Amino acid sequence: MIGPLGRSLIAAELPVLREHDLTMWGYAVLTALDEQPMRTQAALAESIGADKTRLIRVLDGLQQQGLIERHADPADRRANLLSLTPEGARVRTAAQNDIQRKEEHLLSRLTAEERTVFLRALDILSSDSGA
Repeated sequence: MIGPLGRSLIAAELPVLREHDLTMWGYAVLTALDEQPMRTQAALAESIGADKTRLIRVLDGLQQQGLIERHADPADRRANLLSLTPEGARVRTAAQNDIQRKEEHLLSRLTAEERTVFLRALDILSSDSGA
């Protein structure tokens, strides 16, 4: 049951992301950089579960859109540090708000009790402690 739900959520998010000129990976990058403002490309790739060589294309696109910046890491000139630009933060927030509205619409089909139990179960199942 979780697989079809996941696919439905992704299908609902894709049009929202397109409206903001983002891909799923682009949104994942912006969200991760919002949570931890400065990180290396390797650390970012690991945190979002992406192959760091494939992530380069996503980062190039986000940089061309003015959503992220890359700077040489002063501690390791071979590495780049990534950060959100103010426009990147604005786009991430707008996309997240639109996605949350879609999620809210989906969850509105549940009673308050069902919703509480469902969200608690998702939290438990998605935690790393049970893996």
